[in-house]
Amino acid sequence: MAMKRPSRRVVVAAGVVAALALLALLLPRGKGDLRYQTAVVERGDVVEVVGATGTLEAVTTVQVGSQVSGTIARLHADFNSVVRKGQVVARLDPSLFEARVSQARANLIAARANVERARATANDNRQKLARAQELAAKELLPVSDLETAQANHDAALAELKANQAAVSQAEANLNQAQVDLGHTIITAPIDGVVIGRNVDVGQTVAASFQAPVLFVIANDLRRMQVNAAIDEADIGRVQTDQEVSFRVDAYPERTFAGRVAQVRLQPTIAQNVVTYSTIISVDNPEQRLKPGMTATVSLIVRQASGVLRVPAAALRFRPEGFERPGRGQGGGTGAGARPAGAGVAAAATPSGRRAGAEGRGGDGPRADGPRALLFVLDEKGAPVPTPVVPGIADGQFVEIKEGLSEGARVVVGADLGRVTAPRPGASPSTNPFSPQFQRRQR
Repeated sequence: MAMKRPSRRVVVAAGVVAALALLALLLPRGKGDLRYQTAVVERGDVVEVVGATGTLEAVTTVQVGSQVSGTIARLHADFNSVVRKGQVVARLDPSLFEARVSQARANLIAARANVERARATANDNRQKLARAQELAAKELLPVSDLETAQANHDAALAELKANQAAVSQAEANLNQAQVDLGHTIITAPIDGVVIGRNVDVGQTVAASFQAPVLFVIANDLRRMQVNAAIDEADIGRVQTDQEVSFRVDAYPERTFAGRVAQVRLQPTIAQNVVTYSTIISVDNPEQRLKPGMTATVSLIVRQASGVLRVPAAALRFRPEGFERPGRGQGGGTGAGARPAGAGVAAAATPSGRRAGAEGRGGDGPRADGPRALLFVLDEKGAPVPTPVVPGIADGQFVEIKEGLSEGARVVVGADLGRVTAPRPGASPSTNPFSPQFQRRQR
């Protein structure tokens, strides 16, 4: 059975209904549809912080190396070993150094024997010179023989001094050999905990150009520090002895506390970003914090407790059609400041941008300026511009010093509940979520 085609009147009526529905959606709604989002002025805490990241470190970290080359014979410490100053942590094979000590000691004995022989020769030549001088005084000895006796005496004295110098050199060589032998015993230079071990038994260490690092010892892990990189834009607000709170990924539910101990003047430049190292002292009695952990740091710059505060969005909100006062009028309710109802086109602000219905496009006053402007709902539910004196801000709330009372309702946003018709000649929307219509193929 063939289906019956709809009549022409039914088609026309359906088109008219669809056109009226589309027109109702495009036309702006009345003032009654405008709804303001408000927040109550309450008392609370406002904390202004500077955020950064840093690395946990031991206050004192010493790298224990070897001043001589050799083979590791024994290890007396391992990772996490608690050591005391002077405690033996490793030993090198001493056989080669003991041989050098024995050789140096033998050279010293030989040098001392040479001194005794040179001293005996010098004494003999001194006696011969004395007899030659007596005979020469009686003219019983030629002058040439006297000169020869004098030369032999002087040469013997010089030989004695040379041998005495050789003894000093031999003693120095022996001392050096003994010191090198002593360096085969590696001891801890400080009290602390071994946090790094880089060698094993049987491994050969070479100390030709620099001392190889055998162990890394942290002084006391109950006292640690955070080396935080502070951006140059925030370093001016960081001072010594400021309170700091930070978190680590190992304990996400816990907040640790510390204080700024030092702000180092040496800048660090990486990819044209300038930062300054800030040292934060931290107590670690439970030793939960470990070297190398990444800390998310919040430096408390200023804080106020039990003060009147409003959401930061309240200072950015501007009703549709509101014109901000010109510069120099202090942000008050003077000429040029007028709230307008819904349906009024957004007025141009001094910055050249347009204030949208939700207050996102307005050039609102800064929270840290001397005066600011926000809107309070009156008894009829209309926004009234109110000048206030803001204090510190933490990004979420702003302290209000003057201009508001506790319990007042401030406007933080607005919802028109309508769809705005496109302007004539406007380009198609680039929003990926807006409906896209395909052109009919001809």
